[in-house]
Amino acid sequence: MGQANYVSLSLATALERSMDLAAHNMANASTAGYKATQALFEAVEPDGATDSTAISYVQDRGTYTDTAQGALIATGNPLDIALTGPGWLSYQTEAGSTAYGRDGRLTVNSDGQLATLSGAPVLSPAGNPITLPDALGQEIIFTQDGTITDLSGAVLGQIGIFRLPDVNQLVPMGNGMFLSDDSLGNVEADGETQLSQGFIEQSNVQPIIEMTRLMDIERAYGRASQLMSESNDQTKQAIQRLGNVV
Repeated sequence: MGQANYVSLSLATALERSMDLAAHNMANASTAGYKATQALFEAVEPDGATDSTAISYVQDRGTYTDTAQGALIATGNPLDIALTGPGWLSYQTEAGSTAYGRDGRLTVNSDGQLATLSGAPVLSPAGNPITLPDALGQEIIFTQDGTITDLSGAVLGQIGIFRLPDVNQLVPMGNGMFLSDDSLGNVEADGETQLSQGFIEQSNVQPIIEMTRLMDIERAYGRASQLMSESNDQTKQAIQRLGNVV
């Protein structure tokens, strides 16, 4: 395989990953609190190359999370909450681990716990599920720091709002939630982020931009495939001509 094929193959592989991420972002354009994920690539030269004209290849360096604030939309539902600022909510997964996200469409599950619509309990600053009185129903008030009170002002609990040291260490797990690994670092309470009741935060995905990116990726992938095809044809023709030499 010639250098042109290697370069084109590295580009096509990178473009395929970019296409998957762009399609995933598009699919979550209406997911509350969703943060877009983008690919991160780098041009690299072969080991030992010192010539400024050396051929460069495309190398996958991973992904990064776009933490830009999504727009807040008023719903009037007292169990809908939205965050303004860099903080994250935390949830308890079915496996018992802690996940993070910004989807504030909440409900009260059968155990009386405050949970997401997908069933994941929302956690307090201490990392525990928040249980509300059965008779309370939706008669609750959320303050800007996440404190939960009833209509008389009695404190019922508090939603944890956390600052994550490196959001790029989070791994998407669906339903607007992200799992952390051991490299996430120390998670601390966030006193800067404010909570708004009766609102949800929209996804920060911009569908028009993502659609344009998908079209650009498709065209670039086609060019990379064409280059590999032309390179193979040239190699085939060269072999045939050499074979005809007497």
